[in-house]
Parts: sequence; C-alpha cells; structure tokens
Amino acid sequence: MRWVRAGALLLLFTVAAHHSRAQTPAINPAQWAAELRAFARQDSLAPPPRRPILFYGSSSIRKWETLRQDFPGQPVLNRGFGGSRFPDALYFFDKLVVAYQPRQVVLYEGDNDIGSGATAQEVFQSFLAFEKLMQRKLPKVPLVFLAIKPSPSRWALYPKVQEANRLIREYIAAHPKRLRFMDVATPMLGPNGRPRPELFVADSLHMTPAGYELWKGVMQPLISKP
Repeated sequence: MRWVRAGALLLLFTVAAHHSRAQTPAINPAQWAAELRAFARQDSLAPPPRRPILFYGSSSIRKWETLRQDFPGQPVLNRGFGGSRFPDALYFFDKLVVAYQPRQVVLYEGDNDIGSGATAQEVFQSFLAFEKLMQRKLPKVPLVFLAIKPSPSRWALYPKVQEANRLIREYIAAHPKRLRFMDVATPMLGPNGRPRPELFVADSLHMTPAGYELWKGVMQPLISKP
C-alpha cells in the first residue's frame, strides 16, 4: 500500500510539472527577425554609443521612446523587443547585449513569462541564468533589474509577480556589488492597492508617458554617469 501511495504521488507531481511546462510557449527566435533587422539598420545609420547603458527586455522597454530625452547626456541604448520573455532575452544575449560591450545593463523581463504561464520560481531561475551569463561574458558590468510591474490586465497574476519580485530582490540583496534591484512596481500602486489607471494605456498593460516618468524618477539615482 505504501508503494502504491508513493507511486501515485510521483505520478501526480510528474503530471503537474508537465502541465506547468505545457502552459509556457516554446521559444521561437524567428518571430523576432524583423526587430533584429531594425536594430541592425539603426546601427548602420547611426552608430550606437560606445560602451552604452543598455536597456534590454520586453515591450515595456521597447516602448520607452523618450529614453534618450529622459536621461540626457548619458549613452543610453534601447534594445527592448516587444513580447519577449526571459528565454528570448537569453537566446539573444550575445547579439543584443555582449555585442555592444555595455557599461551597464538595465533589464526588464518576467512580465510576459508570467503572462504565458510561468511560475514565480521559473522566472527566478531564468533571472539566475541571465545573471550567470553576465558573470561569464560581462563580469565587470553591473546589472540593474527592474521589478515586474503590476498591470490591470494581469491583476489576477499579481501574487505570482510579487513572489517573483521577492525572490529576485532577495537574491540581489545578497549580491549588492554587481546587482541592483529597482522597485518601479510599488509606486505604480494607488492608495487602494491597485494599479494607478493613469499610468496605463487602453490595453491596461503598457504604460503612458506618466508611467515612464515615474520609472525615470525611480531609476535616475542608479543610472551610471557617462
């Protein structure tokens, strides 16, 4: 009886793990071909800054169209690609991060991972994989992680977001020499504890200029000087 019970538990865990993996879409590098061509064209028309502060990640970075105005006189470079998840950020690490030899990397990922079914622990493990790449290929370059934001359209997932942010924040707190955690998420909540509607466009996921203004204010003290 004991063996039967143990076997049933093992089967349950196996099915649960498989279900969790099945919820998360597989990586498809080809879907980003147009955005990579656009980056290459930008680089050919206007050479990127030498040793830039590289902003990398999903559409919350890609849509930050005022990045250069928000950090004037600083060599910022936007290499966000919309809809990306941590596996995409890892896949293109050499092409979109190492190739620019940045002085600092500012990363926003995890939002779409959780939106696609990833657990908080999976997001944390993906962050660790990204940080390991940084240590191996850019060992002297500091990494700034932007907290995953609370969005009205994904409010039901916010407990997962909070847990992922907590795991990453605690890890970063234990490695303060090379890592920084930027809490851009908490200021986006109103007095009622819900996302402030004026910070989001009609899709209730992406941000208005007011949202980016808030992020800029939080981040300014930790962005490297040129």
